[in-house]
Amino acid sequence: MQKSNLRAIFFDIDDTLYSTSEFSEVARSNALDAMIEHGLTMPKDELHLELQEVINEFSSNYEHHFDKLLLRIPRRYYKGVNPSILVAAGVVAYHETKVRQLAPYEDAVEVIRLLSKAGLILGVITEGMEVKQAEKLIRMRLVPFMSPNAIFISNQVGISKPNSKLYQRVCSDLNIKPTETMYVGDHPVHDIDPANSIGMITVRMRRGGKCQNMEGATLPALEVQNFWDLLDFLRAEFNIAV
Repeated sequence: MQKSNLRAIFFDIDDTLYSTSEFSEVARSNALDAMIEHGLTMPKDELHLELQEVINEFSSNYEHHFDKLLLRIPRRYYKGVNPSILVAAGVVAYHETKVRQLAPYEDAVEVIRLLSKAGLILGVITEGMEVKQAEKLIRMRLVPFMSPNAIFISNQVGISKPNSKLYQRVCSDLNIKPTETMYVGDHPVHDIDPANSIGMITVRMRRGGKCQNMEGATLPALEVQNFWDLLDFLRAEFNIAV
């Protein structure tokens, strides 16, 4: 790869900075347990399948999964129970799981901490609701290492992945060239292909998650399984001295 003047590195959040797939499975399981504890009598395995359908149909960013879940199942499974109590039980259990278990990969924290001393713009380009995605960054304690004006959330910008205009907007707002900008993400179609299309340097984080075996139309400049490999690449190819 030809060396260039790297000025900025942006990261996806989900299944890049932390294991979204693993966390979500645990949090949803805990939520269903809480709903059952508060009077929902449908077998958990059936509830799980129905909840997964809700998520597939309304997206993981939808804010009323448990409300929709109750609408879809026979009323006899929560006869005599206020549905608001069941929804609240699920929401509380989900959020309590966030407090206990929503944590970044340890190597992500260490490498981003090191890179924050290298004079680079560090930021995020992520898909989702602004408060939900911002909450993840807060809980992972990564905000202090990021450039304040370099956090871009699709719903806040008004452009959703995989539209390449999202990535163009980031470069335009920060007055940097795509060729001077690296993007690290896990999704080959939503992250790698659109970033490649405008000339960004792309790195695919491939350490599990729902996109592990998915392929896109284009290849990244590099595939890594952890952030230490990313740091080695930055040192070798861009003379990043940290």
